[in-house]
Amino acid sequence: MAQLVVKTYSRALFQLAQEENIKEKLEEESIVILDVLKNNEDFLTLLNHPKISKDEKISIFEESFVNLSNELLGLMSVIIKKDRYMYIIDILKDFLEIIKEDKGIVTASVFSAKELDEKQKAKIEQRLENLTNKKVETVYTVDQSLVGGLKIRIGDRIVDNSIKGRIDLMAKELLKIQLA
Repeated sequence: MAQLVVKTYSRALFQLAQEENIKEKLEEESIVILDVLKNNEDFLTLLNHPKISKDEKISIFEESFVNLSNELLGLMSVIIKKDRYMYIIDILKDFLEIIKEDKGIVTASVFSAKELDEKQKAKIEQRLENLTNKKVETVYTVDQSLVGGLKIRIGDRIVDNSIKGRIDLMAKELLKIQLA
């Protein structure tokens, strides 16, 4: 249910941005709102407070983001009126992902057992761009539980070429043999 709500609002925002030719503006504004919400838990607590009326929450939002476009303010008002404020961060994140996708950019999460040097990162990024035929933004994370190798996630696809992944796969295969 939550994912459906997030997708519905983020796609509606993207469609509006496309129709009004304001994708870049709404992208920038969304980044600002996300930054404020992520770095200010009190603001989210305020939006979630049951004793503050919806109209007051909308006023607080409007006063906090004075230079926000009418389109984004309107969406935030609808989200607050429909008691969906707990999804604001996810809606804006999903909207930004749709914008990236529209620009031909994908985000890849690369997990490795140890820190990769710049040469290794450049090689991985080049390979991913060749495979996807898109510009790739990479986020690198060190996960020592992988033991060695890499695990890469792009969207809902995962390529696990880590030692841990191989051991897990072998364990599953052995269980199948024992159960047969």
